[in-house]
Amino acid sequence: MFINTYAPYGADGIIIRVEADIRRGIPGIDITGLAQEAVREARERVRAAFRNSGFVFPQDRVLINLAPAGLRKDGAALDLPIALAVMIAAGIIPHSDDRDSGELLVMGELELSGRIRPVRGVLAASAAALKLGIREFIVPAENAREAAILAHSHFAAAATLTEAAHILALRRETGSFPLAGLTAGPPAAGSAGTGWGDFAEVRGQERYKRALEIAAAGGHNLLVFGPPGAGKTMLARRLPSIMAPLTPEEAVEVTRLHSLAGRTIFESEGRLISHPPFRSPHHSASAEGILGGGKTVRPGEISLAHFGALFLDEAPEFRKNVIQSLREPLEDRVMTISRADGPVRLPADFQLILAANPCPCGRLGIRSGQGVQGCFCSAEEIRRYWRKFGAALLDRVELRLAVSPPELGQMTKPDGEKSADIARRVLRAVEIQRERFKKTGIRRNVRMSTGMIDRFCPLSANAETAFHTAAEKLGLSGRAYHGALRVARTIADLEGADSIKTVHILEAIQHRRQGDDPYDVFSAGG
Repeated sequence: MFINTYAPYGADGIIIRVEADIRRGIPGIDITGLAQEAVREARERVRAAFRNSGFVFPQDRVLINLAPAGLRKDGAALDLPIALAVMIAAGIIPHSDDRDSGELLVMGELELSGRIRPVRGVLAASAAALKLGIREFIVPAENAREAAILAHSHFAAAATLTEAAHILALRRETGSFPLAGLTAGPPAAGSAGTGWGDFAEVRGQERYKRALEIAAAGGHNLLVFGPPGAGKTMLARRLPSIMAPLTPEEAVEVTRLHSLAGRTIFESEGRLISHPPFRSPHHSASAEGILGGGKTVRPGEISLAHFGALFLDEAPEFRKNVIQSLREPLEDRVMTISRADGPVRLPADFQLILAANPCPCGRLGIRSGQGVQGCFCSAEEIRRYWRKFGAALLDRVELRLAVSPPELGQMTKPDGEKSADIARRVLRAVEIQRERFKKTGIRRNVRMSTGMIDRFCPLSANAETAFHTAAEKLGLSGRAYHGALRVARTIADLEGADSIKTVHILEAIQHRRQGDDPYDVFSAGG
């Protein structure tokens, strides 16, 4: 007799078969199948939950096997399937054939009282189980809305071990079980500006606003640097207000990753995460926290930013190994974590937003009333601070600009363009790209291959001449050359233009010419 359950591991996790056997011998529970500490401790939790729920635990030797035996299992989500497997083996729940068991998946952590606690990864478990033909689920009551997203009406929610046993017994006797009564609604529509602030609230910084618009439309990476008070962070945190909502397929994938990370209460009361995630970790975050990993592999910030943006404020304050380790995921759209028992791959299709001061003290570029530079850093300190980025990472950033604090006259100007108006332009550009890249697996212009650039980024004779002249003057690498073309394609999409014109090329180059030198801050506009 067995019960199916699920253990989070990497992006997909694994389906586990919990087998129970009761034989004569000294009373006790043995668990085999590379069970880690949290799973081995289930022996005591299950025994106490039996007693406090009014059941009699078998006074014989109980053997629990977790298959496949060659993979480590961790976490408390196996408590409930272990308890139900023991009940079936002991005859407390009527026995049925193994084929019937193979169509059911159970998850839940047990308290000593017999209550069932919520667990992480229910949505991911539903997705993995459905691929294998498993159609029915018993989940903790607090995970019911999460289960409803994919399982729809084919699941039951239980708050206690007694309820779970009753549900399973009823299912075995009648072929069906009482349903949770929840259905999955469509992804909630993202509303521009809700909870993120509005672009109109920020005075000045028109070039920075334009760069964020291009980044949101094409998925491009962006670096902004300048003295404190220039509005770098304030504007970056308003980026979600202009980003296009996710498609239903994208929403399922993003929500599944957040479920794996243990976020069971979603932003829309258990419905799909429908707006691109915006992650902003603190600069003290570890490499595991940013990239993913741990004893039991969990998604890091770059995976939680999948189909969204990862914002590193005060970027040079992050550990150098953390910043440099972002290079491969930016190219490959996946984070590969090597383990002794094989590599684990986590999706990481994100855009990177970097904000930085131009120097350690932050005063480079600030001028006093007499026009004197106010920086206290030596040239070597500035070089060491800026060196954390490295040329290889900066070469992957298509949009780079320096900003300075707005002038006093700009602070009294009326509100600028609202986020809702910018969001409409961004959405139109995104829809153009979705149509352009239909059935190619590509979402945005930033992911165009070289062959696609040749196909979708044709230049007129004048535009090609202007581009080659600018590329030669700036000394663009091959990656930067193609990156500028991708940005120009996005600018044309924002205007609804079929072809890339000279003005689009020149704007793309304008957004590329700064960022290699911290002293570019002296040429910044407010």
